[in-house]
Amino acid sequence: MIRIDPTARIGRINPNLYGMFIEHLGRCIYGGIYDEGSRLSDSEGFRIDVLKACQRLAPPLLRWPGGNFVSGYHWLDGIGAKDKRPRQFDRAWFAEESNRFGTDEFIAFCRRLGSEPYICANAGTGTLDEAAAWVEYCNGWGDTHYANLRRQGGNRAPYNVRYWGLGNEMYGSWQIGHLDAEDYAKKALEMAKLMRWTDPRIALVACGLGQPEWDEPVLERLRSTPGGLDYLSVHCYVGDNDYYKNVSSVTYMEDILERTKASLCRVFGVNDAAQAPVKIAVDEWNVWFSNRSNEPYDNENKLREIYDLSDALCVATFLHLFQRECRVVTMANLAQMVNVIAPILTSPDGLILQAIYHPLVLLRHHSGDYAVEASADAGELTVAQTGTRPVPILDLSTSVSEDGARLYLSVVNRHESEAIESPLVVSGATVEWQRGWQVNAAGVHERNSFEQPNLVRRRELHPDPTARAYTFPAHSHTVLEASLH
Repeated sequence: MIRIDPTARIGRINPNLYGMFIEHLGRCIYGGIYDEGSRLSDSEGFRIDVLKACQRLAPPLLRWPGGNFVSGYHWLDGIGAKDKRPRQFDRAWFAEESNRFGTDEFIAFCRRLGSEPYICANAGTGTLDEAAAWVEYCNGWGDTHYANLRRQGGNRAPYNVRYWGLGNEMYGSWQIGHLDAEDYAKKALEMAKLMRWTDPRIALVACGLGQPEWDEPVLERLRSTPGGLDYLSVHCYVGDNDYYKNVSSVTYMEDILERTKASLCRVFGVNDAAQAPVKIAVDEWNVWFSNRSNEPYDNENKLREIYDLSDALCVATFLHLFQRECRVVTMANLAQMVNVIAPILTSPDGLILQAIYHPLVLLRHHSGDYAVEASADAGELTVAQTGTRPVPILDLSTSVSEDGARLYLSVVNRHESEAIESPLVVSGATVEWQRGWQVNAAGVHERNSFEQPNLVRRRELHPDPTARAYTFPAHSHTVLEASLH
């Protein structure tokens, strides 16, 4: 049985939960969203077909330029006349970087998407002055050097970039300029001071790990940042060839969030993490386990994950979790958007939409403004090695519109072979089910390809308006929409 209380609001769902991420890695940017000289690109170099597919994802927020890439990236190399920009060796991903896609091109792409830009600053090889100058270049309105440099490029109005990251994964030995927690916190504090003194309106995101031994020293020091710290980031990549482990691996994300919430409570002396002044940004997350190739110059296939239906179901459960945790998780960025562990794959002649594309589109466009309380009583799965939590067969998220007149129910049936018929009990309202959508395929390991692009797809449903129960097919993601009276 699924029980829903549309009046028991958990919290507002921040649209930034549906954010995306692009990095100078493999063919995410070059040969992906940006492909100069392609017959499929416009005069600015953007692939028109990719742009349209990205616009359907409609990310409210787009993170760039990394990722590991940013810890060796100097933004001044990526502005000015393109033919005069220096070609560099990218030591993060062992590739050549042309710098033909830089800050101005990123902002132009964000504007085409209707997305807010989120720029991650270089806390590896970067300097304090460099970080503050980047803010000035993007947001400066005075008669100053870097603001004038932007104007010389033809962009007179400030870009007004609100979201800025204080480096990427600086806790990791794989990161250029890797630091321990204390040294990172000291550097991030000085970066934050200069960046916010340059523009006091910006929101700052610090590197978090989801482990108290890193997060708490960072939070303790950065709480003294002028204007305060806005977000602590955590990253989570999951996945497994075993079907049940794969569709249940969101439990790892749940454990990360519980540890991070506990750290927020301890540092800020509150009983509920939602009362802390710092929110959680899951600014990298996805299914990623089968292609971790780091071969030099293999940009064609680098991190080119081919997703199946089980991956799509896993992605849907991540979004469910973020909606349920909306009081503390107010930003999330799927990594990444095109070609690299991505919902969109391109070739020189076109593109395909991978299995994970469909739940991303459904939950972006068919979710309400507020998450509400709901529960499902359909049993649990026994799955080894999926974190520390039980795994319900039906995973769900429910939400309502601002005015409370519309209800959205999103359900993943994790069972590989059994459909689950569940009564639908909505308290305190008369429900009229109006429309729905479903993501499914013939088998859990079906995947789309250029030869067969629609093996995993979403189809429209026409539910019985007065239905008091619904049957959720095996290995499916279903979204139902209703009016409430």
